[in-house]
Amino acid sequence: MAPTGRWASSVLQPVAVDAGHGDLSGSSQGDAYRRTLMTCLAESSPAEASHSEAGSAFVDVAVAAPAHVRTDLTTQRGTRQVAFQPKYADGPRTVDVRYLWCGAADAPTLVVQGGISADRDVTALEGDAAPGWWQSLVGAGAAIDLARWRVLAIDWLTPAELGAGSVSSEDQADALAAVLQALHIPRVHAFVGSSYGAMVGLAFAARHPRRVERLLLLAGAHRPHPLASAQRSVQRGIVRLGQSTGQIEQALSLARQLAMTTYCGSSEFARRFAGEPQWRDERFQLPVEGYLQNAGRRFVERFDAERFLGLSESIDLHDVAPEQVPTPTTLIGFPSDRLVPLADLCELQRRLQGPSTLEVVESPYGHDAFLKEPELLAPLFRAALAL
Repeated sequence: MAPTGRWASSVLQPVAVDAGHGDLSGSSQGDAYRRTLMTCLAESSPAEASHSEAGSAFVDVAVAAPAHVRTDLTTQRGTRQVAFQPKYADGPRTVDVRYLWCGAADAPTLVVQGGISADRDVTALEGDAAPGWWQSLVGAGAAIDLARWRVLAIDWLTPAELGAGSVSSEDQADALAAVLQALHIPRVHAFVGSSYGAMVGLAFAARHPRRVERLLLLAGAHRPHPLASAQRSVQRGIVRLGQSTGQIEQALSLARQLAMTTYCGSSEFARRFAGEPQWRDERFQLPVEGYLQNAGRRFVERFDAERFLGLSESIDLHDVAPEQVPTPTTLIGFPSDRLVPLADLCELQRRLQGPSTLEVVESPYGHDAFLKEPELLAPLFRAALAL
């Protein structure tokens, strides 16, 4: 069922396809057409919007990027000790939360969080050794312009750090709220979350509604889809088998390889890996195998098994009632995303207590589209964050 409300559609536009994603590197560049398919603009209350019979309206909105560039950007990178009650612990816990807070010192703060493999290094300022994981959208002059905003991000907490059997999206939200208090930030302009970060954003708005003015959430819903949970369950089973047999790195690599098959759209896999098998090392090897093995090796270099198990499980424990979220929300989804189906985002949009907009962006990159489509996402970000 399509989302309710007033409809808008953008003009079909050519954009350059950058194949340099960390997990999809090596493919050729070219032009492709993408379309922002639809926008569902909730008017008045969600209840009123659900019964709206207004005619369709087609609107193009251009939001210009700021013309000025500031050089007085600051970076605060540190750890704050905070205390709160984790959902699956038997009492309050005091934990160290690692954070990055960067941008113009006098600017409003945005919380920006990504998937379970993302960290606080969402962006890097000049002189940093490596770019941040969302550098294309967060930086000086980018859609989230550090001359206009100050970005706060944390490293996700794990069960071991909490002294608990499991970690919830609510725990991450409470940790963020505690860090805001420690940094004397009474209220953030927006919570921008993608994937697991979108789930935590919903939990944050439900539990701390006075601390956030708006939500901008990509590829994340109020609950996980059962098929996606099934896929993650198999991944965790592989890692546990590796732990029990002393082959942890091999198992973690295989789990990541399986996960990689769920992140990208089917059409992009077909475009990349439709070649013939080749005989190497006494067996036939498929074109996709090298890509998957390389992704698994890189993941093992920067992630450990317990962290993966705890955060993967946290996705599948996530459950936030949309009716408890009063915050104005912009949702962004992708038809090719096999982990977060559009039907789940439509349900979320219908049930949210506060006013909401659902943007549907066509992309071949599936769940990874929030990383791969900065040209399409930038104007949506600027519009959603406009003061």
